[in-house]
Amino acid sequence: MSADDTSTNNARRRRRAAARTGWLAIGHALLVFAAFVLLNPAPSPSSEDAAFAEYYGSSSSHTAAVVAGFYLLPFAGIAFMWFIIALRIWIRRTSDGLRDEFYSTGQLVSGVVYLTLLLVAGASISVLALDVRTAEAGLDPQLARQFTEMSWALAVVFSMRMAAVFVVTTAVLGRSHGFLPKWFTLVSFAIGAILLLGPSMSNALMLVMPVWMLVLGVLLLARSRSAPEALVGAGNPPPEQPI
Repeated sequence: MSADDTSTNNARRRRRAAARTGWLAIGHALLVFAAFVLLNPAPSPSSEDAAFAEYYGSSSSHTAAVVAGFYLLPFAGIAFMWFIIALRIWIRRTSDGLRDEFYSTGQLVSGVVYLTLLLVAGASISVLALDVRTAEAGLDPQLARQFTEMSWALAVVFSMRMAAVFVVTTAVLGRSHGFLPKWFTLVSFAIGAILLLGPSMSNALMLVMPVWMLVLGVLLLARSRSAPEALVGAGNPPPEQPI
């Protein structure tokens, strides 16, 4: 195979890798958006007992909670898991120093913790919906409030703090390897600060991460079509290393 053929094949692999990573980011964002829309009418921890009884006593609300927690959020988690894998393999092909190892490890740990907390939050709200449906004694407002408080704490407080670390480390890696523009890196720093220091009991905070993921996915798709050779560095990529 000639050098030109090898270069063309490498460019095609970079293009496919960029597109795959972008679509996974967009898929995660859209699934989280859908889960948010379904769960947004759910009562907050400060709601009255009657609000819990009304919401979980409705068959449509029960179905929405089950669909969001048992289907949408798990598939969002799967998309995010594969996104991390694809992005880390991509970055590994141009890793050139301890600085990348430092941020790359921080990205991996924060991404895994964010994903775990998001899934546990979804499970807690879905288990409550199932318990209300199957329990003979009916809804216990105090139990419903405790499950809701736990779900909010996991989804809005703890997972968003881990998302802040993931956003910042991804932005640093993306900028240092040249596949993210400077403006997006600066915006990511601001978003990381919002996720880290934002209001802890505002469910709108949960929309910040999927919005960032959606924009990131669009950027990766655009770069994959316009300049694939710039996404993972020039020349032939080095052999893949263990993540």
